Amino acid sequence: MAQEQIQEQQQTLALKQTQSITQQQLLQAQLIELPVTQLLERINAEMDDNPALELKAGDDSEYSENSEYSENSENSEYSDDYEKEERQTALDAALESIGRDDEELPVYVSGQASHEDREEIVYGETLSFYDQLKEQMGVIDLDERQRDIMEYLIGSLDDDGLLRKSLDTISDELAIYHSIDATSQEIEQVLYRLQEFDPAGIGGRSLQECLLLQIQRREPSKLRDLMERVIQDFFEAFTKKHWQKIQQALQLSDLQTEVLMKELRKLNPKPGASMGEAVGRSMQQITPDFIIDTQDDGTVTFQLNTGEIPELHVSPSFAETLQEYQNNKGNMSRQMKEALLYTKKKVDAAQSFIEAMKVRRHTLTVTMKAIIQWQHRYFEEGDEALLRPMILKDIAEKTGLDLSTVSRVSNSKYAQTRWGTFPLRHFFSDGYVTAEGDELSTREIKAALFDIIDAEDKRKPLSDDALCKLLAQKGYPIARRTVAKYREQLGLPVARLRKM
Repeated sequence: MAQEQIQEQQQTLALKQTQSITQQQLLQAQLIELPVTQLLERINAEMDDNPALELKAGDDSEYSENSEYSENSENSEYSDDYEKEERQTALDAALESIGRDDEELPVYVSGQASHEDREEIVYGETLSFYDQLKEQMGVIDLDERQRDIMEYLIGSLDDDGLLRKSLDTISDELAIYHSIDATSQEIEQVLYRLQEFDPAGIGGRSLQECLLLQIQRREPSKLRDLMERVIQDFFEAFTKKHWQKIQQALQLSDLQTEVLMKELRKLNPKPGASMGEAVGRSMQQITPDFIIDTQDDGTVTFQLNTGEIPELHVSPSFAETLQEYQNNKGNMSRQMKEALLYTKKKVDAAQSFIEAMKVRRHTLTVTMKAIIQWQHRYFEEGDEALLRPMILKDIAEKTGLDLSTVSRVSNSKYAQTRWGTFPLRHFFSDGYVTAEGDELSTREIKAALFDIIDAEDKRKPLSDDALCKLLAQKGYPIARRTVAKYREQLGLPVARLRKM
């Protein structure tokens, strides 16, 4: 007798986490990640593949309007139009009282153009930073030796256009690598010629000298004299924004001080940023996805750069055909049913793509809005030291977007600002939390550390302990091991290797 085989069923409870993503979500994620130039290519490819997706006739005014945003200074007391006009009249009067140039000091902005022109411009220079300065070198009277020295000086400039190498170091390098025996005084005379190049401030050996070079380009006036005094005699107070101290020393009224502040903020701390790519880097054309404008009253506005991106819609002929087929569902041949399925598939795909474009526009707008709100002081003044600690999670929480979405937006997008064109990642930085619970920007600390080391006596360079104490005096109480870590990240060697 065959034995009966008994099957036993058991029920168990298990917790399993799965994640699924729809085709629409995938499409939205792909479009969000694309910069404006690649997005245009994707749109053209989609239109070639889907005849139901067409360009909408006429100008896409809605696209520009929906992507425009204005952010006023959080501390502004003059939001009303009448008060703003009244305030500006008072400022102009104060400006007249200390003497104003007829011509404003030019501010060099990367790719500056009207809104209409901006949409057509591909940002990025066909000539490198190095080549642009060499072109200017070609039109001045220099002998062969001076040209060799100037060419080496141009190659020694940092990305921001400043010369941070000492002239003694350059003298040694010229002797070793180019067999040119030039004294520091001779090199300095050539440097003075370089400092006459555009943009103003190029070749400054410090931020102070860079700003003075720009002020000296202005027409003589009482205002220029005051600006020069501030940078020459009160530079530390200026960098720390101790305007009350400056006001008392110069015996200015409140409005005169405000005008002086306004003019000084127009100076460009990074003249090299207006000339595109830096020396030694391969050139690439960059089209910014965001156009950010900063007005003198602290208002920050931005627009999505639409470029040649068209407005899309579903083809009317496809929509009518689909409606006609659906009205005759009960009396359709097999061939008509196949045509209906094809038409419906293409119309659905076109609608999905249009919806994904809207989501992309909304996502980019709210992300940039949050970044501007977070880093408003930086966009007002362009000083990297004003960049607050900000990570992807901060913007994700502020916008309600997923962390991965914010990451996609910031990975491959560029923003054109008054101070240059930067990747969105430029505005993000980690924070350092002190023992007292204060959060400091690591970028700000590194900038302060770099300035201290740059100004040290090279015969007696500072140890990490000494650097730690000096940073604490400047308001950055960080540990010695943190000083060592930041110093290494800046590519600066230990004290004994910095000794000359």
